[in-house]
Amino acid sequence: MAHPQYPTSTSALLLVDVLNDFLAPDGKVHANIRDQIEQVGLVANLTRLIEGARAAGLQIAYAPHGLHEHSFDDVKYVPVRMQYAMEHHVFWEGEKGSDFFELFRPQDGDIVSSRHRTFNGFMGTDLDARLKARGIEKLIFAGLTSQTCVEGTARHATEAGYHVTFLTDAVAEFTPEAHKAALEISYPTFGHEVLTVDQVLAAIS
Repeated sequence: MAHPQYPTSTSALLLVDVLNDFLAPDGKVHANIRDQIEQVGLVANLTRLIEGARAAGLQIAYAPHGLHEHSFDDVKYVPVRMQYAMEHHVFWEGEKGSDFFELFRPQDGDIVSSRHRTFNGFMGTDLDARLKARGIEKLIFAGLTSQTCVEGTARHATEAGYHVTFLTDAVAEFTPEAHKAALEISYPTFGHEVLTVDQVLAAIS
């Protein structure tokens, strides 16, 4: 396979759910995922990734989760994980947990989509329209979690015709088993590329 290239005119780094409820010490689900975040070195890797992408002039985009009391009024069967999130107000709009983690907050010129309610950052949001308005064709995925919202959003991106790149060291999951399944099974199946942070940064043109 040829070495991948990511032209800044048509590529974007898509950060999924880099929110306080995952990443802040007082986040509502942080204790459940903290060990895996530390195992991957996620905060340090994301910091290096975002700083490198900004320095290279790569478009940064955000796909944040967000819930409120009426999020599933039109749904008969609420997904199991979202039942827990609704009950415990995880990623609850208007609360600290739904805010972007301090180190990874958007800056001027970034794309910030409307909030998704389940595992797919495209479903029911303006993400696709915002990316296409900037001429984005290639998406590099990072964030949380490996097997749910990162994978779910990227699967949609694949079917929507985007070039999809997964990063093995810029995602984390609640369990090592789920993380391994994403990296070793799902990502090679649905992604055009499966790379590391350093490999992607070296390929931005």
